[in-house]
Amino acid sequence: MMITILLMACITFFTRYLFLHRALPFKVGPKMQQFLSFSAPAVLTAIWVPIVFLNEEGINLNWQNPYLSAAIVAVIVAYKTHNIYYTTLAGMGLFLILN
Repeated sequence: MMITILLMACITFFTRYLFLHRALPFKVGPKMQQFLSFSAPAVLTAIWVPIVFLNEEGINLNWQNPYLSAAIVAVIVAYKTHNIYYTTLAGMGLFLILN
């Protein structure tokens, strides 16, 4: 079991090391850079959408859903202020108040 964990850790390290080590002559082309620029928003969306919109029964679009209300406020604050601290405080603050 421990050998499996160590081998997987080595595989993970070396696959990331290839992209991060500057001495290796590996360059990502412009099309690949553009393609990879979508990975962070895609991963973050895959994380927050089920949290905000789903509950035990299924899709929850009820106005009393504290996750949805806090997310809407966070989006509005982010759009208006472009400040991650205000966005986080507004979203978390409203969520704590509603719960």
